[in-house]
Amino acid sequence: MHVFSLKCFGVGDGWPNADRNHSAFLYRLGGATLLIDCGEAVGRSLKASGLDYDALDRVLLSHLHFDHVGGFFMLVQGLWLEHRRRPLSVHLPADGAAPLRGMLEAGYLFEDLLGFELRFAPWHAGQGVTIEQTRVTPFPTTHLDELRRAFAPRHPQSFAAYSFLLETDQLRVAHSADLGAVEDLDPLVREPLDLLVCELAHFPPEALFRYLRGRAIKRLALIHVARPLWRDQEALRRRVAAGLDGLPFVIPRDGEEITL
Repeated sequence: MHVFSLKCFGVGDGWPNADRNHSAFLYRLGGATLLIDCGEAVGRSLKASGLDYDALDRVLLSHLHFDHVGGFFMLVQGLWLEHRRRPLSVHLPADGAAPLRGMLEAGYLFEDLLGFELRFAPWHAGQGVTIEQTRVTPFPTTHLDELRRAFAPRHPQSFAAYSFLLETDQLRVAHSADLGAVEDLDPLVREPLDLLVCELAHFPPEALFRYLRGRAIKRLALIHVARPLWRDQEALRRRVAAGLDGLPFVIPRDGEEITL
């Protein structure tokens, strides 16, 4: 049995994709089964995985862009129809709890219909949560800062976005979610990592390569790759290999599993 596995349900960027689902990642480590983000079609991907519907321990939402939360409602409908009974906590930016619950109500997925307790727990930057033997710590990113500057006067939301550090007594794994700049990775790479799962859509690849050189990272998985880069896989892999100076990397497709 692997001490760690990551099933990539959706590795696409925010654009419409004919060959990639949107962001959704199933992590299993430290006795915990965690779903990071709920891009479409996460409900289908979960069903195809064969995972028992009561096995999912938590849902972790990095931010509220729809390529990260657009599949949430069908996920919950699937949990209801497949008769989940365990309570489920959904960790998310505080702004999201009321709207998501409201949409569930609007779609007739009432709390007293579901058959299990659905809890919404807001993230607090730098404050971790422990799930089984896994510690998950959210760190704020600047992904939504430009939107905040442009729209906050008319739309007083928090514009919160988070990356995650997942730790057990054996492993340290970082999941970037969406970043505003490569420097958002700073709190994740302060100590050695067994795996960095990092997006490649919001900055030039060479900026990431320069940032990662010399870091104590055993393996890199590139996700959320920008559509222009994704179109030519061979060129992308050559570019990554040349820029990473020997750091082992993978560019997973939907359905692929990474194990440690």
